[in-house]
Amino acid sequence: MSKGVITITDADFETEVLKAEQPVLVYFWASWCGPCQLMSPMINLAANTYSDRLKIVKMEIDPNPLTVKQYQVEGVPALRLIKDSKLIESTEGVITKDKLLSLLEQHLNNN
Repeated sequence: MSKGVITITDADFETEVLKAEQPVLVYFWASWCGPCQLMSPMINLAANTYSDRLKIVKMEIDPNPLTVKQYQVEGVPALRLIKDSKLIESTEGVITKDKLLSLLEQHLNNN
């Protein structure tokens, strides 16, 4: 069980996300994206808070077009919550820390 956020690529997606035993929050970001810099600390906080129940991965959009297309990421930052290979929640743009945590709580407490 690794604490913290794991950086993945298109090639890792199936193993790290679709075959994961826990729900996975995928954080799509870009190096040129200002709002992504606001989201990163919240993603790290969520990783530390929910490390027992949730896996968090981050994927840079530019080098990973396949997953970006598959999950219809229109803008960054974007989040996709995937459980048992199914997309169960998605957001685009910056969300508040409270919204992020309540969104995760809602899904993680339904286990």
